[in-house]
Amino acid sequence: MPPHDEVDRIVDAWFRERPDLDFAPLQVLSRVGRLSKHLDRARRAAFTASNLESWEFDVLSALRRAGKPYQLSPKALLQQTLVSSGTMTNRIDRLVERGLVERRTDPNDGRGTLVTMTSAGRERADAAISQLLTAESELLDALSAADRDRLAGLLRKLSLDFD
Repeated sequence: MPPHDEVDRIVDAWFRERPDLDFAPLQVLSRVGRLSKHLDRARRAAFTASNLESWEFDVLSALRRAGKPYQLSPKALLQQTLVSSGTMTNRIDRLVERGLVERRTDPNDGRGTLVTMTSAGRERADAAISQLLTAESELLDALSAADRDRLAGLLRKLSLDFD
């Protein structure tokens, strides 16, 4: 039997106090919550090493994933980052000030705007994703490749109802 972790200790204590309840959800979701905190720390460190805030990485990574010429409309950025229009406008303004993106007129719609990643933005996004993948791989070191695949499949199945 594997060693007990903090969640086991919490669940055991609750079960001792409330044996009438089913604590199975805590066995899974308390671990997900605790791992989420470790992931947040690893992500903050990866972004800090690349001189980015997490929200900056969200916008830049959406542009980077779009492929050359690394540009999207503000509406497409909204859909990918799940923020309000006002928030996105503010974020784009701040990224323009930092020289990480530029606003350009949409050649297909003279009234429209496209947000285009600069080479500095691309360098930062590439550095951040490299740092992030290293940090996230370290978080998963205890799992074999097969275990990682199985866990990814189970989490995918669970998240489909939420996406």
